[in-house]
Amino acid sequence: MEGKGDVIVVGAGLAGLCCALKLNQEGISVFLLEAADGVGGRVRTDKVEGYLLDRGFQVLLTAYPEAQRVLDYPKLDLRYFYPGAFVRFGGRFHKMADPWRHPLDAFGGLFSPVGKITDKIHVGRLRRKTLEGSIEDLFRRPEGTTLEALQKMGFSEKMIDRFFRPFLGGVFFDRDLGVSSRMFEFGFRMFSLGETALPANGMGAIPEQIASRLPVGSLQLNTRVEGVQEQGVILASGEKLTAKAVVVATEGPETARLLGEEKRPGSRSTTTLYFAADQPPLSEPLLVLNGDGKGLVNSLTVPNLVAPSYAPPGKMLVAVSILGTPALSDDRLVSEVRFQLTDWFGSAVAGWRYLRSYWIPHALPLQTPPLADPMAPVRPLRPGLYTCGEYSNPASLQWAMVSGRRTAEAVIDSFK
Repeated sequence: MEGKGDVIVVGAGLAGLCCALKLNQEGISVFLLEAADGVGGRVRTDKVEGYLLDRGFQVLLTAYPEAQRVLDYPKLDLRYFYPGAFVRFGGRFHKMADPWRHPLDAFGGLFSPVGKITDKIHVGRLRRKTLEGSIEDLFRRPEGTTLEALQKMGFSEKMIDRFFRPFLGGVFFDRDLGVSSRMFEFGFRMFSLGETALPANGMGAIPEQIASRLPVGSLQLNTRVEGVQEQGVILASGEKLTAKAVVVATEGPETARLLGEEKRPGSRSTTTLYFAADQPPLSEPLLVLNGDGKGLVNSLTVPNLVAPSYAPPGKMLVAVSILGTPALSDDRLVSEVRFQLTDWFGSAVAGWRYLRSYWIPHALPLQTPPLADPMAPVRPLRPGLYTCGEYSNPASLQWAMVSGRRTAEAVIDSFK
């Protein structure tokens, strides 16, 4: 067996990176192992023909407290969405604006068929509720599903079906709204307090920035861990590495495999298609939501209207999000998406050039009630073995980063 440092961290997603970063900051040597050819886990960006393609449509909510603490926002060169959305319903697009940031635009949407006037009042009540108290308090409130919370607050079925299902479906990949009400309220709080942003160089710039702060030689890519054992890991190559502690920071199903568990955590899946276009299908940096609930497309956006660097000069990048992973070939999927979007935007869709699809079977864990308390004490599974990330915590950029830091703190305490 070969020793590789005080701590081995398995998985260089955001949780693993933040765990390794905190350990290193406290003077503890760490060896970070990643099976893929780059850092970030699901938060990665590919460069294809001058376009930046995030692996699944993702955004950074700038109000995340841990992101504010860890990340250098100016270096990320963040660009911002307009706070609102276009909702496609009844053959038309209806603009829904944040009434606290764009009151005049919001007034124009008061009489849209997306919801009732009373729903706009309920949005204000929801905002007040989610901003009350601390984040820790929020995760200790009575819990149900998101659908139950919306119904209890008095939202109409029109508002739930035409706005919340496509919007929250795109956030949690669950149009049925079975996600924990605590996770929904936390997300709504973050959307209310800050901006929705894209880094100029793609979402992959976030994990790359964290990785750049680690010592040279502490990260090893293209290294698959086959199993964990007492005070070490076994690589797919058969090599055994030892350390005082091991932190497993992989996505939920992979963590279960490494721990030898037969049952795998449930998953939400998603599919994202990218097209290159000469003209944008919309003129504002907004998300388009499918309020009709018909067809494969849940939402659509043009990322380079937010961050121009996402597409070459004079070109447009269209990102189309689908909930789940349809049992269709790429060609059939592209054909059906074109057919639906032609109804939305007209014949110009036929000229869009298909770039790439991302099929993501495990995009998020289910996050149904009861949801784990992200601030609960971190305890080892057995002496010297820890997990962090979505396996035992809520899933988001915020909670992945918090979990990594707090797990590192628990490891540090165990060394004292």
